[in-house]
Amino acid sequence: SVCPHGGATKLNHCPLPSIFVRARRVSGSIGPGKMSSVSYHISNLLEKMTSTDKDFRFMATNDLMLELQKDSIKLDEDSERRVVTMLLKLLEDKNGEVQNLAVKCLAPLVSKVKEPQVETMVDVLCSNMTSDKEQLRDISSMGLKTVIAELPLTSSGLTLTGSVCKKITSQLIGAMGKQDDVSVQLEALDILSDMLGRLSGALVSFHSSLLSSLLPQLTSPRMAVRKRSILALGHLVPCCSPALFSQLTEHLMKELAKGPPTSMTRTYIQCLATISRQGGHRVGEHLEKLIPMVVKFTGVEDDELREYCFQAFEAFIRRCPKEMSPHIATVTQLCLKFMTFDPNYNYDDSEEEDEDSMDIDDELEEESDDEYSDDDDMSWKVRRSSIKCLEALISTRLDLLLSFYSSICPALLARFKEREENVRADVFTAFSTLLRQTRVASSRHSLIVSGSDPGVRREEEPAVALLKKQVPATVKALHRQLKEKSIKSRQGCFCLLTELAHTVPGALEEHIPALIPGIVFSLTDKSTPSTMRIDALSFFNVLLLSHPPQAFQPHMQVLLPPVVACIEDTFYKITSEALLVIQHLVKVMRPQGQAGGFDPKPFVKEVFSVTMKRLKATDIDQEVKERAISCMGHIVCHLGDHLRAEVQGVLAIFLERLKNEITRLTAVRTITLIAASPLKVDMSPILPEVLSVLGSFLRKNQRALKLGTLACLTALVTHHAASIKPAALEPVLSELPTLVDEGDMHVSQVSITLLTGMAKAYPSSLAKISSSVLPGVFRLIHSPLLQGSTLEAILEFLQALVLSKTSNLSYSQLLKSLMEPFHRSQSSADGSIVHRQSYHSVARCVAALSSASPKETPGTVAGFIQQVKNPGSPESARVLALLCMGEVGRKGSLGGSKEVQGVILEAFSSTSEEVKTAASCALGSMAVGCLSDYLPFLLKEISAQPRRQYLLLHSLKEVISACPASSLSPHVESVWALLFQNCECQEEGTRNLVAECLGKLTLVNPAALLPRLKQLLKTGDFLKTLQDDDINVRRIALVMFNSAAHNKPSLIRGLLGRVLPHLYKETQIRKDLIREVEMGPFKHTVDDGLDVRKAAFECMYSLLDSCLEGLDILQFLDHVEEGLKDHYDIRMLTFLMLARLVSLCPAAVLQRLDRLVEPLKATVTTKVKAGSVKQEFEKQEELRRSAMRAVAALLAVPEVERSPSMAEFANQIKSSTDMASIYQSIQGGEGGGIGATESMDMS
Repeated sequence: SVCPHGGATKLNHCPLPSIFVRARRVSGSIGPGKMSSVSYHISNLLEKMTSTDKDFRFMATNDLMLELQKDSIKLDEDSERRVVTMLLKLLEDKNGEVQNLAVKCLAPLVSKVKEPQVETMVDVLCSNMTSDKEQLRDISSMGLKTVIAELPLTSSGLTLTGSVCKKITSQLIGAMGKQDDVSVQLEALDILSDMLGRLSGALVSFHSSLLSSLLPQLTSPRMAVRKRSILALGHLVPCCSPALFSQLTEHLMKELAKGPPTSMTRTYIQCLATISRQGGHRVGEHLEKLIPMVVKFTGVEDDELREYCFQAFEAFIRRCPKEMSPHIATVTQLCLKFMTFDPNYNYDDSEEEDEDSMDIDDELEEESDDEYSDDDDMSWKVRRSSIKCLEALISTRLDLLLSFYSSICPALLARFKEREENVRADVFTAFSTLLRQTRVASSRHSLIVSGSDPGVRREEEPAVALLKKQVPATVKALHRQLKEKSIKSRQGCFCLLTELAHTVPGALEEHIPALIPGIVFSLTDKSTPSTMRIDALSFFNVLLLSHPPQAFQPHMQVLLPPVVACIEDTFYKITSEALLVIQHLVKVMRPQGQAGGFDPKPFVKEVFSVTMKRLKATDIDQEVKERAISCMGHIVCHLGDHLRAEVQGVLAIFLERLKNEITRLTAVRTITLIAASPLKVDMSPILPEVLSVLGSFLRKNQRALKLGTLACLTALVTHHAASIKPAALEPVLSELPTLVDEGDMHVSQVSITLLTGMAKAYPSSLAKISSSVLPGVFRLIHSPLLQGSTLEAILEFLQALVLSKTSNLSYSQLLKSLMEPFHRSQSSADGSIVHRQSYHSVARCVAALSSASPKETPGTVAGFIQQVKNPGSPESARVLALLCMGEVGRKGSLGGSKEVQGVILEAFSSTSEEVKTAASCALGSMAVGCLSDYLPFLLKEISAQPRRQYLLLHSLKEVISACPASSLSPHVESVWALLFQNCECQEEGTRNLVAECLGKLTLVNPAALLPRLKQLLKTGDFLKTLQDDDINVRRIALVMFNSAAHNKPSLIRGLLGRVLPHLYKETQIRKDLIREVEMGPFKHTVDDGLDVRKAAFECMYSLLDSCLEGLDILQFLDHVEEGLKDHYDIRMLTFLMLARLVSLCPAAVLQRLDRLVEPLKATVTTKVKAGSVKQEFEKQEELRRSAMRAVAALLAVPEVERSPSMAEFANQIKSSTDMASIYQSIQGGEGGGIGATESMDMS
């Protein structure tokens, strides 16, 4: 019989084929019927493990491993003991294969046996570690690492983990003390590093004894021991207490101060660099003392020591940017000095800066002549580390970008000639980082500027302007290297040039002649590997996209042949990149919309034939297929008239590709492109079939395909209407009704645009589908979700319908269908409530219809007036009639009819709030359409009717917002005066409206009006308003500050130093503003300071986006931390802030992690009191979800798990079903990451 658990028949583990026969026999001894218990089976296996035959031992161990890996297996105590003893014995087996398998069995065993057995395992493994047999030592240290990797991290398993770690740690500390045997020490240090890396939190009680046993190892005579001790210390640092961290740093400083021998100094400095990389911010408080020491050691004549010094600087810069600020200048100077440090080499060009770099140290020069060979030269390590340090500076200090252009940029350019390939690659990387940071700065800059008037000429981001000046020097330094043999250098050049083209599009235009030989060289050189060709092609691609066609036209002879040759390449990635380049080159040959003097004729045949070959092939890679279709599409679109006879053949292939599921999407996009080509390519032979295939695509579920198909149909209907018979559209028309649906607004919009195209091209075909499509369109118009571009598309469609003069789609029919839902009384049978948004949508549609048939307008307006006057008509109909009059009036087609004004005034005194609001909207809209008629009337009413002021001011606000400045200017003075009369109105709502009107009015003529507005702010100074005694003034000042931070950050960047203290002060809870109110038998607390605090926290959130570099993040976090314990609204805000901070500056958040975990934990674990109302439950749930989002954001940072409190919290979440489900839903349901969660509605 065959072994029932299938172990032995899996022969992939067997070292010897002869086993096969015997193995069947071995395992066959247990028949399926006899498997009464696991322990019987296990004891059988254990017995075979004692066999003298190594094959039997191997197979039995393998079977045991498979058994142990099953989740269901349960061992009794006796079996546990016997299995453990056996496996430990097998570790000493004579056969290496058996030993390895025995080690593998230990991993699943850790979680299957009880604590005493794990301890036995650990004891034996540890004592083997100190054995004198080398093989046993190796296998046992593997065993220990296996056990450590399997120890449980959950709270339930922590006791086991703790006690096992205790055992291992005490044994390892003993083993490290054995000075006589280095290999034992090395193994012990290795295991310790593993253990600290994974379980540092469980070892807290041992940290100090570990520290005291690791520190002496730093003085070991063996280099390897010192290096591993440094690694172990690096793993100890993230979790140890601040006191221990200080003890370690103090020890290093004390030892360094003694001026030890150079080899020791190296170790200490390397240790410093490691612990500041791992321990991050904690080094910050010791920097004042550390920096001068490290600076001093850069002066010692030892290249490796200097390298470690710069690595330490780099760690300081990356981990403690704030504390490093005072030392940046010193470090930059050192980096600039040592990045040119090359005492044994004379660069042949006699440029000034090279001479500087040579005389750094003359003594070294003198002794170098006789005893120095090139292999001993370590100076490249110094250059490399100082350049990496500069790169760290550039990437962390965006605020110093401009100064880098004057100090670091020229120095990097001068080092492009570095002779050591690896160092040169780092120079390129550092320069690329400078370019990337410039891009970040300019994108922020453009965000800030884009808020201002579109008419203002954008001034250039200063960093970009500085970069443009450096472009010629950069190209000069690079273009020679593009022809070097060194692959790494060429790749570095291409990457750097790509970054440059992205950062300043068009900057390389006049240098293209210098770059082309380099590109061509990499494409044609026989010895160039394929990755290099792909890099060259992708750079060429970026270049073509970011520069005007005229720059390339003169070089077409040189450029085209190598790219065409690449299309013929056997490696599909090269072919694919080359096809993309050809696609852009085709656009260069004949750019659309420009009359070019360039004749593409000589190149057409070559490009066409090579692309055609790839287009016809079916046995090629998917990517190449798609690119070939797309490339050929561009050839037909731009050069179709040169192909004449060939075009029809190509179109036939496109039709084939359209029917193929794999290539259909690309084919749809390509046909769209050709349909819209200005060359008017004749597509009539394939059109009928294309249309029926496209019709079938509209039924598919793939959204991209649907959208692509609709765009393609729109292009065909717009450009090729003459060659399409209306009957051919049937398959398309029948699919359209289902696509117009509020479930997917974008698809609806594109479908309606297509319908509009059809209404213009084939008015007759619409009569058939009006009954199926229109109900969907009207449902969409009445939907609360309709707005923006979809609404615009519908307005165009309705106008096209009226103009198509189709009998059953007349003006009156359409008007009736639009208005109908509003004329039912609200308690009608279907009980559907009409949403407020749909009133406005319908009003816009009515106005669009009336502008398409002006003859009908007067009658329609008269109807609306009757509607409003008729007391019997339902409220919804009156509201709609008013809004429609407003929208028709906005188009200016009402004239200044007195009757209309009367109707509006009458509506103002209606009992219904809805009617009043509608009247105020309508009046505003009419005034926009006809200022001279309505504005004086409006202003007169505002003065005469104090009780209606609020409504009338709403109308005025609409006028000021919607009218162009030029038409408003004559009226500004009268409006301004009127608004000031109402500044001190009793009603807060009215005052706020006046403020909005004033603000919008000031924008009509800021130069004249802003000074007047400032004069009226008696204090004159914004900062004073933040200290005003009246809490409401302070709140409004913060709201204004927030608006500035959000829309015009440049205004406040300089004020941050003075504003932040006041802002932070407002975030604190003030006891004197909390009062108790008696409500019947209950006492209720009211916090009058809540609104101000909320405003302050909102400002803080805005500052994160716009002025991050002006904030001291740690101080900022102190206030976020307070907010985490505040009122519901503020906690919601601070959770958002925390998630945002994690993505912006994780290092600072990690610094404060332990303090932030507590309030998060408190929120997530809170339960609502049993008898609470539903709102209370919902509020609490929302809070918990919001807090959990912040936790999820934190857990996404890799270093977080090192914090013991965070690791414990993560385990708590995993082990509680309630919390785990919230965590899962946040991870899964909201797009998985932080993206969806951290944006706050700033409107």
